[in-house]
Amino acid sequence: MSPREPGPLPVDPAGQQAWAPFGGTIEIALTFDDNFWAPAYATMRSVCISTKHPERLRFHLLHMALTPEHRAALETIASDYGARLVFIDLEHSGVLRDRIAHFPRIRARRLNPIVYARLFLGELLAPEIERVLFLDCDIFVRGALDPLFTMDMEGHAIAAVLQPDRLHCITGTDLRSRSTFSMAEPYFNAGVMLIDLTQYRAMDFADTLTSTLTPDELAMFYYDQDIINYCFRGRILELAPRWNLQNPEPAHEAFNPLILHYSADAKPWLAWSRVAFKRTYRHLMTNQYYYQYRRERLKRMVRRWLRLK
Repeated sequence: MSPREPGPLPVDPAGQQAWAPFGGTIEIALTFDDNFWAPAYATMRSVCISTKHPERLRFHLLHMALTPEHRAALETIASDYGARLVFIDLEHSGVLRDRIAHFPRIRARRLNPIVYARLFLGELLAPEIERVLFLDCDIFVRGALDPLFTMDMEGHAIAAVLQPDRLHCITGTDLRSRSTFSMAEPYFNAGVMLIDLTQYRAMDFADTLTSTLTPDELAMFYYDQDIINYCFRGRILELAPRWNLQNPEPAHEAFNPLILHYSADAKPWLAWSRVAFKRTYRHLMTNQYYYQYRRERLKRMVRRWLRLK
């Protein structure tokens, strides 16, 4: 089955683009902590400047330990573009705390509440929301999201793009297959997901995992991406790669991707990185926040180094 390419929005008889689905609002969710405030700002700003109607956007910001200064910076997205912002403080969310307490231990050293939050979007977002587009915060959106958000999901629970290095993700060292996943089946990246929240809310991740997997199998799971791929196996619609071009390098600029996902270690806010549209990204974040964020990162690195010493 070939990857899906969302079609154009319907046009009314007067030649104007119609907009009726989902109450006329594009619901977008991001999860981040205070160390990622500036990339979250850049992701939201890229969405706003890539759409003709940013007032139709509503961002659900699932955050932890956000300082007043950084929150104020994020709030300028609303004042500058007319988009709506919904701040959801995960530190004070009973949903997240309770779900983590009853969730199976999966690579506990690496999983933290921010990672878990993506699994519980159905509970963390308002119950009347039918569909949400989840975006990681290391993303640069270069095209209008209307066609993606309103696409026909053909009964699937999620629409996503394949993980390029999926064989390694599925198998690990020496490509030794895990019994949980098959290299013959698709495996999707969870950084960009269009989610049917009715089906998502019906999924009990913890029960599905513990009732179908052994503790040894669970211990090998990699972040929530494994969990989503396992629990929604056969229910994920494959999107064309340009809707989540991962680990983009300068040569990829020629493909005119709609969503860039800086999913590897090379991030556009790092001085040494060599990634697609790096200079554009700096101005997307704005010079003010770009250099402020770099100074903050440097201070954190020095503090960590001093503690190690």
